[in-house]
Order: sequence, then C-alpha cells, then structure tokens
Amino acid sequence: MGMTAVFRAAKRASLLQVAKSAVATIAAWLVAGWIVQGQLPVFAAIAALLVVQPSVNQSFAKAIERSIGVIAGVVIASALGLVFGSASWVVLVAIVVAMLVAWALKVTPGTGNQVAISAMLVLALGSSSPEYAIDRIFETLIGAAIGIVVNALIVPPVLVGPARRDLALLGGELAASLSRLAAALESPQSSHAMQQLMLEARLMRPMRDAAEASITAGEESLTLNPRRSAHRDELRELRALVEKLSPIVTQVIGMTRATLDHYDPALSEEPAVQAIAEQLRRAAHDVRLAVHLAEIEPEPAPMTSAVPALTAPLVVTAPRSGHWILIGSLMEDLRRIHAELLDEV
Repeated sequence: MGMTAVFRAAKRASLLQVAKSAVATIAAWLVAGWIVQGQLPVFAAIAALLVVQPSVNQSFAKAIERSIGVIAGVVIASALGLVFGSASWVVLVAIVVAMLVAWALKVTPGTGNQVAISAMLVLALGSSSPEYAIDRIFETLIGAAIGIVVNALIVPPVLVGPARRDLALLGGELAASLSRLAAALESPQSSHAMQQLMLEARLMRPMRDAAEASITAGEESLTLNPRRSAHRDELRELRALVEKLSPIVTQVIGMTRATLDHYDPALSEEPAVQAIAEQLRRAAHDVRLAVHLAEIEPEPAPMTSAVPALTAPLVVTAPRSGHWILIGSLMEDLRRIHAELLDEV
C-alpha cells in the first residue's frame, strides 16, 4: 500500500456535493451569527459541514448524532467549568470525562468523538456559563437544520444509477459464466482451463455483494428524499431482480465446482451433457433478457428473445456409470435455475 492510499480516497466526491457543503456552511455561519449574537458561529458551521451527506437520510442521522454529541459535551464542559473554574487542566479533564461518559452510554464512535470535541471547544473558546452553553446548543441545532435543508433542496442525491450499473454487471457476468460452463461441457478441456473456469465463477460472489450494497444505498438515498416517488418503483424492481439472480449465482458456482471435481475429457461425448449445455445457453439468454443488457444476438429456432429457458422437458438418456452423479447434479441445479428464471422472464 502506497503512502497516498492512507489519506486519498478511491474516487473523489462529486463537485455538487462540495458545493452543497460550502453553501450549507456559509448559510449556517450567516444565520447563526445573526440569531445568536456575541460569538463566532463556529458550532453552526461545523454542524452544517458535517451534516451534508451523500443522502438526505444520512444527513438526518448525522444531524441527530451531531446534536446529541454537542448537547452532552456542552453539559459536561459547563458542569466541570462551574465546579473547577477555567484553568487549562480542566480542558483535559473534560475530554477524559466526555470520553468515559460516551463509553458508558455505548454511543456511536462519531457521537463519542463529538462529545469530547464539544466539551473541549466550549472550555477552550468560551466560558462555562449556562447562557454560553445554551447558545452553543442552539447554534448547533441551527447549523444541523440548515445542512439538512440544503441537502434536501439542492438536487437531493438519488443513488439509482450505481445500483442499475452493478446489477447489469452482475447479470452480464452470470450470463457469461453460464455460457462458459456450456462451452466447457461441449468439448474436452484442460485442467488449467477448468481451474480458470472455477476462478471466474467465484468472481460473481463479490459482484453480487456489490449489487446488493448498491441497491441498499439507493434505497437509503430515497428515505426523506423529495424525489423518492420517481424512483421507488425502479429500486423495488432492482431489489426483486437481484433476489432472483442471487440463488442462480450460487447454483452456477456449484455446477462449476461439481464439473471441476468430476470432470474427465469423455464427458463431452455424453448426449445428455450436450443437451445440458444447450439449456445453459438458453438460461444465459434469459439472464441477459431479465437484466435488460445490450442486444442479444439472434438465437437458432426455436430460441427467441421471448422464449424462456427450458421451455420443454429435457429428456436425457442413461449416462455412463462414471458420469451419472455429475449429470444428475447438473440436472437438479438446472431445474432450480429454471424455477428462478421462470417468473422473471
């Protein structure tokens, strides 16, 4: 890991998010400075800056976290200031006490840090008078509210695009894995080729996890979002589709594993294996159709873009004694794939 990876993100935040944070911070500074006289509105600016998050729901959660942390920190600092005065060592005591209180209450790390920071700032920048404490709490609430409003009104983020993209990538790789397995069954393969096939199949697990995480993030971005009505149905469909594809991913990985474990070059000579390979190609077709990927190349009759996989019962002849376990396993997995695809296509 390079040194830059310690402090640099994989990708930068959008320029719009930076602009929204700047607008919220400036607005909070001006409004809080106008309402709460006498002190620079540092607490309001910090609250607004922290509250502007990638989604409105996250902004609301961050506002609560920030407000609770500030209130607790201000109360601790005020109490210690009234008891011990304004000596410099009181600041250190306040930080330690704030951390212990946060630990005892089992608050989140963000809230715990906020308690300690707020206690330190109150004693370092101001006084321990009740009026000062109340002003800082009120100032924080103003900044948090402005952060939420700015994030909700200025193009509130809707994370549907990444969900759609990751699901399309998953569908494309799942279809490709089905096609690769079909090709491996149709002709003799080397040991290295079979190992490569297994490695490629396993790559679908992180892709499935990424698609599920992106859809969850998209659903979260719609919570408390004024634009949610236009995208709720789309995300619901994406969620239903990833739930359909997830078991198929497991089936395909299992089929690939079974083929690797029981493979021998004579397997391709079995008529049943050739028929299974054809059905795998049909299933790949239907996966592409389900996720609405790029145009599907014309298929031989009777395969069309409107015909789902396994439209007719697959009749197999008795396989050789050395192959019947694998063929039976592939047939059962194929049946399960068909059951998942049937309602989707």
